[in-house]
Amino acid sequence: MAIPDKKGFFGEFGGKFAPETLRALLDDLDRNYAKAKKDPSFKREFDYYMKNYVGRPSPLYHAEKLSKRFGAKIYLKREDLNHTGAHKINNTIGQILLAKRMGKNRIIAETGAGQHGVATATVAALFDCECDVYMGEEDIKRQSLNVFRMELLGARVIPVSSGSKTLKDALNEATRDWLKNVDNTFYIIGTVSGFHPYPMMVRDFQSVIGKEARKQILQAEGRLPDYLVACVGGGSNAMGLFYPFIKDKNVKMIGVEAGGLGIKSGKHAASIVNNEIGFLHGAKTYVLQSDEGQITETHSVSAGLDYPGVGPELSYLSKIKRAKFDVITDKEALNGFKMMCHEEGIIPALESSHACAYLEKMKLKKKDIVIVNVSGRGDKDINTVYSLIKGGK
Repeated sequence: MAIPDKKGFFGEFGGKFAPETLRALLDDLDRNYAKAKKDPSFKREFDYYMKNYVGRPSPLYHAEKLSKRFGAKIYLKREDLNHTGAHKINNTIGQILLAKRMGKNRIIAETGAGQHGVATATVAALFDCECDVYMGEEDIKRQSLNVFRMELLGARVIPVSSGSKTLKDALNEATRDWLKNVDNTFYIIGTVSGFHPYPMMVRDFQSVIGKEARKQILQAEGRLPDYLVACVGGGSNAMGLFYPFIKDKNVKMIGVEAGGLGIKSGKHAASIVNNEIGFLHGAKTYVLQSDEGQITETHSVSAGLDYPGVGPELSYLSKIKRAKFDVITDKEALNGFKMMCHEEGIIPALESSHACAYLEKMKLKKKDIVIVNVSGRGDKDINTVYSLIKGGK
């Protein structure tokens, strides 16, 4: 599976569309990552922290009540049980180990829902690095608890007031910072979007999810699942689950995008379902854009899905019809959130609730096996859900 190619393309998607100064940084990162991948000591160190710090492997839990409700075997990949409460820590551990090898002692990051920011602040504290996290003002309001967590961990949260004041704009500001501080700064991007080699690198670190799930389902059921379901914003939790199963043609992969107030309303974050190709943060991919090619504002109840593009490898999987993509609206996601609370005693992130809610749309048979990625826990979303439920009364 030789993708991406040397220029960072997954078919027609991806690449490294960047000014010369930034291209030099990305080329250096690419070379260093290629060396690290071939070094057994890098893998040993990564595996050590995955086991002893993050708490992996995360459980693959047979959800009996959901299974009874939907008439099939439903398994939940419990990334919400990781240290820091989401899948994001898998990637930040990998990237900060790479930063150490490159002699960088200042870390920057962008964040939407705050989970990547918290995970970055966590590893920066662990490895004694200075840490600045860029976060849109709108997301700071929605995720005040995660802002405080980052600050407790020693990070500085820098508000971004440009554009839609969300994840896209935070990424823009972090990139500008990186260009100004090239000598001592490492940029930990949180998803499989953006310039090469980030989509490949983040996918590789997150593929621990799918590798574990594959081994666990074979142990539990003696065969591979019929379906994999994961929410999609930028797409790191989905690619992490999907990647080790791509060659298994009988395993259907479903990515669930944020339908917001509905596709026809224009207030959503469903880049792939919207089906327009453009350029965002240095990569060719599916994006939300105007007729003039300008990136448009998005809407989702979940800050982590509130992004106007998607990882290029997911665009590629959609284009070749290896993966299917659909949407769940804000209202359906809230119902999925409540369903998980009532049925399984699990409070999922609103992002993960999109994937859980998709079970309602599936036409399942008794023999079917489904793995749903619960990418994060919902502690961070309690205030949002409280206001939605109380406000809706």
